[in-house]
Amino acid sequence: MPDRLRPVTVITGAAGGIGTALARLLAPAHDLILTGRDAARLDALCAEVGGRPLRLDLTRPETFAAAVEGLERVTNVVHNAGVVELGPVAEQGHEVWTRTLAVNTVAPAELTRHLLPLVRAERGTLVFVNSGAGLAAHAGWGSYAASKFALRALAEALRAEEAGRGVRVGSVYPGRTATPMQASVRAQEGGTYSPDAYIDPQSVAAAIRFMLDSPRDADITDLTVRPGPRP
Repeated sequence: MPDRLRPVTVITGAAGGIGTALARLLAPAHDLILTGRDAARLDALCAEVGGRPLRLDLTRPETFAAAVEGLERVTNVVHNAGVVELGPVAEQGHEVWTRTLAVNTVAPAELTRHLLPLVRAERGTLVFVNSGAGLAAHAGWGSYAASKFALRALAEALRAEEAGRGVRVGSVYPGRTATPMQASVRAQEGGTYSPDAYIDPQSVAAAIRFMLDSPRDADITDLTVRPGPRP
């Protein structure tokens, strides 16, 4: 496929479970620009899938403009990166709230702002990887759920603003998925982590690819992915 016809897709959080699965799934047909906190894992993934690393500190959205300045094409953006720190509202200080909202909400908004002219030029798609916590908040999940509720609002407002320019905006809401983040969550909950009990990251990646590749006459705005029945 000629380079100009291949979609260029940015994936944040590519060094994690869903991001890595998605990069591997898209690699045969997409040119990939990948971000991730673990530099060694990100570099190894880029070498594996032929991707380009993009160094971003998601806690410092003010640095994004310089980081993306040289990009010439972007067709799709998948906002997949996220952090979660559990705890009751009465005990979590503003540092947790500030960090969580910066990575989970402010960073996607700011990165979208800088990449949107390129996405508009290609009539591309933005996908926000949200969470079940973006649909319902539970005890101990206040800061994370607040960031994901805000991410949902960001996606909905952006969809209404960009529809006339041919840009598609979707949100995917995975349930508990077998990723390093889920292992951290289970540790915070004081429980055991059993990957077989959760959604395979490849299944979530397949749902995201479906949103990216769906025909233009169908706009898939929200997609919920839940663990399937177990034998």
